[in-house]
Amino acid sequence: MPFAAVLFDLDGTLVDSLADIGESMNKALAAHGLPTHPIERYRQFVGEGVEVLTKKATGDHPTLQPAVLATYRGLYSDNLLGNTVPYAGIPELLATLRKLPIQLAVLSNKPHGPTQRLVAALFPDVPFRAVYGQRPDVQRKPHPEAALHIAATLGVNPSDCVFVGDSAIDMRTANAAQMFAVGVTWGFKSRGELTEFGANSVIDTPHELLDLLRGDEHERRAATL
Repeated sequence: MPFAAVLFDLDGTLVDSLADIGESMNKALAAHGLPTHPIERYRQFVGEGVEVLTKKATGDHPTLQPAVLATYRGLYSDNLLGNTVPYAGIPELLATLRKLPIQLAVLSNKPHGPTQRLVAALFPDVPFRAVYGQRPDVQRKPHPEAALHIAATLGVNPSDCVFVGDSAIDMRTANAAQMFAVGVTWGFKSRGELTEFGANSVIDTPHELLDLLRGDEHERRAATL
């Protein structure tokens, strides 16, 4: 295998959680007398952590952000698995990857607790070596700190890691950590965003990741560095 490890983003990459996030935030906004948003609008709000999500959702009402955030945390915790499911092809991809000589990990900007709960509930048989969400003592993506920590935990060089995600945040994280950036088009963001922010490869189906991992993308990239 040309790579030693694969790090996955969670929301928009492994799982479609947009409805649960959007519905929980809309309920929090309504509880504080604020206007709600179409669920599709949340594609533009997610990816940078719950505080940024709340800031974007509350808009011109910054003084209500702490209260909305607190309400949202409770609502989302209760609705974490309401409609959230793995994307088509993801269970099969992970089932194949677990048989290969490659280590697996998850790195999300979702808070650490919900990240671990979702992964444990939806992928109980996948041997992820590390599952990290946003933690107060670690800088969130796109800072490379958490990604580099995972590489060190797995005992692999960052350049031997693939970072798979659906957003500019993920591509910037991969590039900052000097990992191979793979953008996925089935998530929350656009192909154009992935390309603009440094994707080394963009894939349209989970199966394409297997082709990439088994191919010579790594050597081609190394030859251009």
